[in-house]
Amino acid sequence: MVPLRSDAVRNRARILAAAEAVFAERGVSTSTEEVAAAAGVAVGTVFRHFPTKDDLLAAIMKDLLAGLTERLTALAADADAATALFTFFTELVDRAAGSRTVVEALGIELAPPLQTFQDAVAHLLERAQEAGAVRADVRVDEVMALLLACTQGAVQGRWDPDLRERTLQLIFAGLRTAAPGSGRLGP
Repeated sequence: MVPLRSDAVRNRARILAAAEAVFAERGVSTSTEEVAAAAGVAVGTVFRHFPTKDDLLAAIMKDLLAGLTERLTALAADADAATALFTFFTELVDRAAGSRTVVEALGIELAPPLQTFQDAVAHLLERAQEAGAVRADVRVDEVMALLLACTQGAVQGRWDPDLRERTLQLIFAGLRTAAPGSGRLGP
């Protein structure tokens, strides 16, 4: 494979950044022409890098999942095992409230990046379980379903901060090993 020229690398990065912003604001039904305009490039430049809109969306989702996986890895390495899963959950819901792409990334079929992301969530879950903070019977597929549901709810725009907090408290109470009414909810 021939390496890209430096201007092509810059154009690709501009297209991806513009596309993420445009799709986050308007959803994936936004046209490729709108992405090109936001990136300040011709539509042909977009198509040279991403022959189809699906290719563009896949590239955005792969980058997004890679960033989320990096955050999971950092939390697993540096954060308190008893709170890291809850911290990530809260951060992801907060991010989803401002970006539709988070939810679409969790729902899109991107096998390798999605599997890597799920593996990182599983690692954080295992650490929380080993620390005694999360029930032993909680499975990663359940956590993934909860993440998807909460991020979808955040995107709907009906989540005021109070509803977000109460919803996360209910989920965290269901995940935690702490006795009901212990007051230990949230990160």
